[in-house]
Amino acid sequence: MNKTIAYFGNGVGLAGVLLTLAAGVGRAMGHYYFAGFEVLTLFTGGVGLMVMGCLAKLQLLASGRG
Repeated sequence: MNKTIAYFGNGVGLAGVLLTLAAGVGRAMGHYYFAGFEVLTLFTGGVGLMVMGCLAKLQLLASGRG
């Protein structure tokens, strides 16, 4: 179970970084929309995914098994 949570944290964190990066690149290129979504919405979603990944890793550390 601990490895599952660790892999989940890594995967969600990586998805968040990629989504935030895509939103940043899109906005730097002057676009307000990317893949049908506002760039700010994608940026906020990416930050949320990174926070979720951090919380999953923190759960492992707090449980003493990480």
